[in-house]
Amino acid sequence: MKNTENFDDIIFENRNKEYGAYFLRKNYSNYLTRAMIMGSSCFILLFGGAFTYNKYILNLGPITPTTEVTIQFTPPPVEPPIETIEITPPPPKQEVEPPATITYLPPKVVDDDSPIIETPPPKPEDMEGKTISNVTTEGPESDLMIPPAVVPEITKKIDLDEPDEGKVFVAVEQQPQFPNGEKELYKFLAKNIHYPETAVRANVSGKVYVRFVVEKDGSIDNVEIIKGIGFGCNEEAERVVRLMPKWSPGKQNGKAVRVYYNMPVVYQLE
Repeated sequence: MKNTENFDDIIFENRNKEYGAYFLRKNYSNYLTRAMIMGSSCFILLFGGAFTYNKYILNLGPITPTTEVTIQFTPPPVEPPIETIEITPPPPKQEVEPPATITYLPPKVVDDDSPIIETPPPKPEDMEGKTISNVTTEGPESDLMIPPAVVPEITKKIDLDEPDEGKVFVAVEQQPQFPNGEKELYKFLAKNIHYPETAVRANVSGKVYVRFVVEKDGSIDNVEIIKGIGFGCNEEAERVVRLMPKWSPGKQNGKAVRVYYNMPVVYQLE
């Protein structure tokens, strides 16, 4: 008869084999084998997945999206109305009743044969409140003549002073303009603006509001982002604005001045 006893059987001979220790020692090799197989499988899967990702996914190359950039522009601000001065017409001339007059004639030389008609001078009390004339008329009595209404002289002067050299205007009589008009500005922006790759990957779209100053010589200065959307769109809009050629400067009272200009740039994915 073949002896099938092993080391565990010899140790647990005449002992309680149902306690648990005997069972664990007897099946230890099976559990160890299973654990090694499972650990090796997990390691192989993890290593194989990382290798596949690095080799086939990361080496696909950069994504070249097909994008369309829409440029929108804010119309130039409405010019403020020119200050006007309302001239109030003078009141109609009041008809003043002529004052009372009294006859006070100088002596008259006559011929010797003519009859002498003596007209006595008026008494002092009769001359009070009356004006001396060659006829006697009825009218209001007053010490002074009422002068006619005087039209007031207009002395207000329209402010046509020279504009401040360093002032930046928001609205002027003649707005600054891109060379050859707005159509050329659209072409310039569409040709030079590129959709940032980070914005394409993040599916970002929206408007970037840019403000800059058109100087007296037409150059672009003080470029700043008023409101942006990030992901490289703000920097790209500012870069292209700085690349623009010289504009026709704005004018106030016939002189070139510094003028603010606002321009929204729209990024939109198709």
